[in-house]
Amino acid sequence: MWRYLAGGTAVIALIVAGFMIFNGDARPRPLLPPQPVTQAGGAPVASDPLPETAPEATEKTREQKRFDRYDKDRDAKITREEYLVQRRKAYARLDVDGDGKLSFDEWAVKATTKFADADRDKSGAMTAPEFATTAVKRKGPARVNCPPVQAPAEES
Repeated sequence: MWRYLAGGTAVIALIVAGFMIFNGDARPRPLLPPQPVTQAGGAPVASDPLPETAPEATEKTREQKRFDRYDKDRDAKITREEYLVQRRKAYARLDVDGDGKLSFDEWAVKATTKFADADRDKSGAMTAPEFATTAVKRKGPARVNCPPVQAPAEES
C-alpha cells in the first residue's frame, strides 16, 4: 500500500515540475543592469582592444614607492629618525629571543653609517636620489621577461 502512495506522490511531483519548467519563465536574469564603459573623464568608450604588451614597472616607480614608505611626513625628505624607524623594526626582528646579545649600538653603527654615506650633502636629510643609493642590490633579475603574445593568424 505504501508503494502505491509513494508512486502516486512521485507522479504528481513530476507533473508539477514539468508544468513549472515548460510554462515558467526559467531564463536567468542578470543581477545588475549592464554598465557602459567610461574613460577617466566620464566619456563613454567603445571597446578598445587590449595593448600588445603589459606595461612594466620602472626602477623609478619602484624606488619612489620605497622612498614613500620611509618618508612618513611626506615632505620629500627622509630624516635620520624616519630612516632609523625601519632599522629599529629590523633590529627587533633580529633579536628574536630578546636576550639582547645583538646590542642596538652595534647594529645602529651600520645604519648610521649607511645614512651618513647616503646623505652626500650632509644636510641631515636624504633627498630621493640620495635615498636611492641605499636600496638593497638585487642578485639577479626579479622577473623573467616573457615574449609578447603574437596575434592569431587570420583565416582566409
